Amino acid sequence: MFIPESFRPALVYMGMAIVEADISMSVDGFVTGPDLAIFPGYGRGGERLHAWLQHEEGQQLIAATFAASGAVITGRQVYDDTDGWASENGFFAMPVFVVTHRPHDQVRKGDTTFTFVTGGVPAAVEAATAAAADKRVHIMGGASIIQQALRAGLVDRLRLHIAPLLLGSGTALFDGGNGPQLDLLSTTATPEASHLTYQVRH
Repeated sequence: MFIPESFRPALVYMGMAIVEADISMSVDGFVTGPDLAIFPGYGRGGERLHAWLQHEEGQQLIAATFAASGAVITGRQVYDDTDGWASENGFFAMPVFVVTHRPHDQVRKGDTTFTFVTGGVPAAVEAATAAAADKRVHIMGGASIIQQALRAGLVDRLRLHIAPLLLGSGTALFDGGNGPQLDLLSTTATPEASHLTYQVRH
């Protein structure tokens, strides 16, 4: 069942999944560097956005995030760029819902299932919420998926991992439209990033 925006805050407290969008970003608002055609995935210089994951503190932070999550949402471009996270176990050990315009059979890698959702972001959130039960739904991008989820009022929390670099151009997380109001919940610092968690007002 799709959850209307007006009922989501109440349902969160009734044990329904909290939907949390989570992504690394430069100080000037880009989630990839420029020249994606030449440097696929992160763009030129974009790998530095994720340098915080190479440190123990960052690894502990992301491990805690996934431990609290019961389902993941991502876009087809991210899935293709990572070759479905390549490893035989699929990395996540939970259901992953891939938003796509191209139908694809479900893929299973160990305890990870990749289900390809052609009904758009709302359909993916609906399916992920059902799969996650009382754990979080983790939207990991790319930027377009997070933008669509925010515009549809489907995100409860926005978590930004802000790397101390200026990319100048690339893929912007925010598209210049009117966004939701945010309330800061927490800040955490690890080597090579500041981690900000916001409550999204509905």
